[in-house]
Amino acid sequence: MSWWTWLILGLVLMVLEVVTPGGFFVIFFGVGAIAVGLMEAAGLHMPLAVQGVVFVITSVAAILVFRKPLLERFNKSTPEGRVDAIAGEMAQALDDIPVNGFGKAELRGAAWSAHNVGDAPIARASRCRVERVDGLTLYVRV
Repeated sequence: MSWWTWLILGLVLMVLEVVTPGGFFVIFFGVGAIAVGLMEAAGLHMPLAVQGVVFVITSVAAILVFRKPLLERFNKSTPEGRVDAIAGEMAQALDDIPVNGFGKAELRGAAWSAHNVGDAPIARASRCRVERVDGLTLYVRV
């Protein structure tokens, strides 16, 4: 294959990595294709079978060397704890919340939808315990 075919294949694979979730796999095959394309452009003419072997070796080596550091770097912004870990914490009601009713509650400085699952109404500005979390809704009781 000619050098420009390898470069186009590499760019297509890199774009494919960006538009699909996958956790950094396809991009390294793009790197392998670009590496073979650059070798061909530099005048190192290889038979197609050798180009294929160089492509695979370069791609796998790039995965083994660079994937873990990239995942660690990009996953730093991912919260380590689960959202359900806030169950048991105390929130403050921003509205009067009747029994089995909905309102707003503040927890960790953010306003949440709150569902009163207790046997007593929750008065505005009173503290309530978070029983569980479902999406953006706190299930609370006095």
